[in-house]
Order: sequence, then C-alpha cells, then structure tokens
Amino acid sequence: MCEECGCSEKKGYQIFNMKKDNSGAALKDKPSVIRASDDGNHVHDHEHDHEHDHHNEHTHCHIHEDANDNLHEHSHLHSHDHSHDHSHDHQYEHLHADFPVRGISATPRKTISLNQRVLEKNDRLAEQNRGFFKAKKIFCLNMLSSPGSGKTEIIDKTLADMSKEGGFAVIVGDLATQNDCERLAKHNVPLVQINTGSMCHLDSEMIARSLDTMDLEKTRILIIENVGNLVCPAVYDLGEKLRVAVISVTEGEDKPLKYPILFSSADCVLINKTDLASAVDFNREKMLESLAKVCPEAKIFQISARTGEGMSKWYEFLKENANL
Repeated sequence: MCEECGCSEKKGYQIFNMKKDNSGAALKDKPSVIRASDDGNHVHDHEHDHEHDHHNEHTHCHIHEDANDNLHEHSHLHSHDHSHDHSHDHQYEHLHADFPVRGISATPRKTISLNQRVLEKNDRLAEQNRGFFKAKKIFCLNMLSSPGSGKTEIIDKTLADMSKEGGFAVIVGDLATQNDCERLAKHNVPLVQINTGSMCHLDSEMIARSLDTMDLEKTRILIIENVGNLVCPAVYDLGEKLRVAVISVTEGEDKPLKYPILFSSADCVLINKTDLASAVDFNREKMLESLAKVCPEAKIFQISARTGEGMSKWYEFLKENANL
C-alpha cells in the first residue's frame, strides 16, 4: 500500500503538543519523535541522545519432511550486518519453506498460508480509539480533503464561532511544519500537531499516541484534520464517529467521480469557497450530481469559511450529532 508515494516506508513521525505561556504566546513542547523499526514496532526517541547499533536480526524457519512424512520445523536466529540479495515489501514475519529432494522425485510442497490483512493492526487500534471516545463521551470527526481545500480555515472559523457551545480539541496532520497548529493556537483548545514525514495520511496509532499527550477532560468534540490527500487517508480508520470530506469549488465538479474512495466513505461533505463560485465558473448542479452518484447518503453543506456563508447549518449539524 502507498508504494508509489513512499509512505509504506514508515520512517517516523513527530507529535507536537501546542501550549501557551503566561502572555498567551503559543509554545511547542519538545516533540515526541517516533520512528518505525524494521520489525514494524515503534521506537521512541527520548531526551537522552545515546545511540544503539542494531544489526539486522531475523528468524528463518525451515520446514522439512523426514522419511516418515513427519514435518519438522527448525528456527534459526541470525544476527549479521551484511546486505541481502533479496527484499520483501511487507513488514510481517515471513516463512521460508525448504523441501530437499530425496532420491529421484522431489517431495511435494505443502503451502502454509500466512495471509494477514494489511490494515489489521490499524483497524484494531481504531476500535480502541473508538472505545476511548465513547467512554469519554467525545464526538470525534475526521476531516479529509485535497491540499488547499480549506480544512484549516473551516476549523478556525468553527472554533471561533462555536467555542461557547462546548469543549473542542484538535489534532492536525501535515507532512511538515507546525503552521496550521500555530494558526489555531489562539483558540485555547487542546491542540496537537502530527508531522508525518513521508507518510501521506494519519493512522490510528498516531491518534492514540496524540491522545496520550492531551488534556481532554472538558472536550466534547475532537476534530482531526487529516493530511491533504484524496486517496490514502480514506482507507485508514482512525476511530472517528463522523467522516467529513471537504472539497472546494476550485477543484472541479467531477472530483468525487475521480476519487470515489474518499467521497464514498464520507458521512458529510462540505463544499467550501462558495464565494469564489462565479469567479471560477463553478457548476453547482454538476457537483451535486457527482456527489449523488458516489455518496447519496452523505449530508452536504455548501459553505464559505471565509465569509461565513452556510456555516450556521454546519454548526447546527455538529451540535445535533455531538449532543451539545
């Protein structure tokens, strides 16, 4: 998955918890740097700076049949620092079956299936996140879109207008920079920035680790702003209650048809930047037709986060679903 964009190589991500000093200026704590190890587990970089020299360790499991047709399994752990002339594109344990030839005819191969869903770990953690939100009575929404559709502006406007309605918290995902998080810091809500590095999406583990750094005692609505991407984020469940797709009028009316994987999974669609509709010759009817084909059950709002047009209906929808 994500072989082309490189995010299958989970090199690491950073979590910044945004705080304020006594003057109200935004502060960032030292990021918790998390990198993926070769075995798919995760290692934390703490404040100490000592280094470890890791050799490539892996287990080869050989299975042989004896003369009585009994299977024998031998596992050997090899630790070495030389290169291999073969590669694997997955992160799970693998089994090498070695069946020697006896006499003239070869022993028939027996296949042992080790199939595992690529997203099994993510989905398991997503369910744990969902249970956490339910126990804390937190309404969590996952906001997805292409870059530049106006997700941050929508969140900014929502926090400005709804701060008195209930406690908000925000998790922002980007490949790099803390720009969006710094922009939202003025609203004095629990706020975390995740820098994913080479990964073009957030996953449930990133969310779980972010939650550990946040004070959510007064939180009733958690907004997750996903990385700007119309493909990969759509297949990663984060444990959210509501999935919100954002599309701007500048992106083209057939975008839902071109990227159905995201829009078909959306519970709600925000058509943003309607104040620019006439300037870009936006075909409103064609956009609605495209959405009707891909996500006929989704609730659709036509809004402008910049001018506030249509935002009141979005707020009412949020309050109703979050039981505010």
